[in-house]
Amino acid sequence: MADRHSIDEYLETIYFLAFPIGEYTPKGAGSPPLASRVAEMLGVSRASAGEMLKRLEAEGLIERGAKKEALLTATGRARAERVVRKHRLIERLLTDFMGYTGAEAHVHADELGDTFSDEMIDRIDVKLGHPERCPHGWPVDPDVEQAENAELAPLAALAAGTSATIVRLAEHDGELLHWFYANGLVPGQELVVTAAEPAADQFTVTLGTDGERAISEKAAAGLFVRPSSA
Repeated sequence: MADRHSIDEYLETIYFLAFPIGEYTPKGAGSPPLASRVAEMLGVSRASAGEMLKRLEAEGLIERGAKKEALLTATGRARAERVVRKHRLIERLLTDFMGYTGAEAHVHADELGDTFSDEMIDRIDVKLGHPERCPHGWPVDPDVEQAENAELAPLAALAAGTSATIVRLAEHDGELLHWFYANGLVPGQELVVTAAEPAADQFTVTLGTDGERAISEKAAAGLFVRPSSA
């Protein structure tokens, strides 16, 4: 399995795992090795991910914690946050000015990440009017994102009868992202969980007047929502 992902793509992936929410949260007993999670998200072999993690450690971008887990260093975190901000602003450029759909913009933003310098990204930010979020609902400012995490929950964690508003969409899985848009599961959409059966890999939601949608547990874990106050 060839690995053509850049250092920045790895740092962006580790960033998501460092601030987990929904589908990015470790499942089961204990935490899977970072190399396994990174490999899964990037679609590469664990061996390839392991080699890149060694390189990142050698370059001072990650370090090993007390339990030998990989942690972003201050330098690594700062670079990862720049990468995340750049990606989200490029997505807005592609949707707002070039007419791409949100799902298309995510794919092209990955391809264009190394094309724009930090100075270019700052100019894009100004031209866009300092947008607060990317097309998929993620805050452009990583500090805002991390503070907001506490207010959100994955749809998969909600009980039947709960009302909520979609705030963000998991975006590392391109097919899943396309599916969200095709089914009207977009930021700002209000819904009610009408059935929640994780053991059966089945959730059902009602989208206002747009009817019901059957959602798998994986998809439900990738919809980050703000539950309505009781």
